[in-house]
Amino acid sequence: MEVKDSAATLCYVVMPDHIHWLAQLGESVDLSQTVQKVKSLPTMALRDEWQGPVWQRGFHDHALRKEEDLQATARYIVANPLRADLVSSLRDYPLWDAVWL
Repeated sequence: MEVKDSAATLCYVVMPDHIHWLAQLGESVDLSQTVQKVKSLPTMALRDEWQGPVWQRGFHDHALRKEEDLQATARYIVANPLRADLVSSLRDYPLWDAVWL
């Protein structure tokens, strides 16, 4: 997967009150601007149906080190609904995806 001037989603999971998103950023991509764009799409879709803010301010980020296993990190991310006891199997939770599927 080649990412130069964009961001590629590797995996995500939507939780009841937050999201986890693993993305590969291109060399000249600004993380804050990318997150702002990602937040803007659902905000625009919900603007007529939602009262108040959709997102909390800011975000928490973690850059993977070279020694960290990318697929293991993705498995950890998509397993969040299991650890939160929302489901007993990921097959029962529709709000996640990963490029390795």
